[in-house]
Amino acid sequence: MNSSLVYLVQTDTTVGFSSSSDERLSDVKQRPRSKKILHTVDSFKTLNKYTRVPKKYRKLVRKSTKTTFIYPNLNSFRVIEKEASFYNFIKKFKILYSTSANLTGNKFDEKFALINSDIIVNENNGFSEKVSSSIYKLSKSKSLRIR
Repeated sequence: MNSSLVYLVQTDTTVGFSSSSDERLSDVKQRPRSKKILHTVDSFKTLNKYTRVPKKYRKLVRKSTKTTFIYPNLNSFRVIEKEASFYNFIKKFKILYSTSANLTGNKFDEKFALINSDIIVNENNGFSEKVSSSIYKLSKSKSLRIR
């Protein structure tokens, strides 16, 4: 499997594009390349390779599900639960950029998503638009809910 390709996959939250190339994802979504895209990771061990969770929030991060955290280094990560069907996909790569499968500011359009993906990872249930993840920005001493 080539991680630089754009995969269309049902994530743990909604239908999304996943890739190791944030530039490709930005181009597909027609958004500025300077806007950051979140990472999905398969475990807390992988998360700890890329960022440090502030001590005050370690329990919160471990117990949270379907939640994205922006860390003090300004990178954002969401750890995928082992029970989620998306976990079987993400564990093959350990870490990938992930974003919703739509044009920036628009709703999910299956035709757009199919045309703009290199590989379609289809499950028995098909694709369904669900609620996006919650987002919190963490600093050493405080947290701020973004979405």
